[in-house]
Amino acid sequence: MNYIIGAFKPACNISVTFSDGKSRKQVALKKENGQTVMVPLFQSQETISGKISVEPVSGKKVEHNGIKVELLGQIEMYFDRGNFYDFTSLVRELDVPGENMKEKHFHLNSLPLRCHMRHTMGYVLKVTISRGYAGSIVQYQDFMVRNYSPPPSINNSIKMEVGIEDCLHIEFEYNKSKYHLKDVIIGKIYFLLVRIKIKNMDLEIRRRESTGSGSNTHVETETLAKFELMDGAPVRGESIPIRLFLSPYELTPTYRNINNKFSVKYYLNLVLVDEEDRRYFKQQEITMYRLGETSEATL
Repeated sequence: MNYIIGAFKPACNISVTFSDGKSRKQVALKKENGQTVMVPLFQSQETISGKISVEPVSGKKVEHNGIKVELLGQIEMYFDRGNFYDFTSLVRELDVPGENMKEKHFHLNSLPLRCHMRHTMGYVLKVTISRGYAGSIVQYQDFMVRNYSPPPSINNSIKMEVGIEDCLHIEFEYNKSKYHLKDVIIGKIYFLLVRIKIKNMDLEIRRRESTGSGSNTHVETETLAKFELMDGAPVRGESIPIRLFLSPYELTPTYRNINNKFSVKYYLNLVLVDEEDRRYFKQQEITMYRLGETSEATL
């Protein structure tokens, strides 16, 4: 029985070690099976260095058609689960076709990272030992890459007047149009005219992700937060303050048309409900960005 089990084991063990793996920050990554693992965190524009070890099992001779490593960034399409689109790919040949009878080490030197998003897709190092009829041996090493942005030089406030003629007229204001992921949304709602009975008013944060292109474009909208601004009927001249902390919510930066395949947009959705449960809303796009950790600590 042990012989039968051993026959299905890989002929080689492959391991990937990052040069600064012990000191580099680790973050949680949720896998497809729902499990959470800790993986190294890199920043965009960094380089990856390390070592790949290939060790034949029990001193076996392993014939192969070459060994290569691929640096892959992937997007999983909502409408095509299980299939991934590679938005970045870098291939390096590690070894020419031949035989391995003992452990070999290959050094990774300065593989460049080009990050567009966070963990909406996977980042992996894929090591492949090509073996033809015997079946290739593949090992994956997950990691995460994040983009950091400086505070924008121009960040205008958002101010608009909306309403229904002769029934409802309000003015709303948000202090910024661009927010970092741990920011606070500050603003106010001012009622200029109220001739309908408003029951309550909420502010929602919505994320809209679009994947694919052309006729294969798929859009998903998710309400991430719902914040009650008012419970009860307002009167003319009343002002309702807004103070919404973003840190409790799982937000990502805004991304626009990455590789013509992927976009992430955020909206503030102001919702008013009257006593007959009719809903009135006004949606306003905002830009999200990830502030560097040192910059964030000084705010």
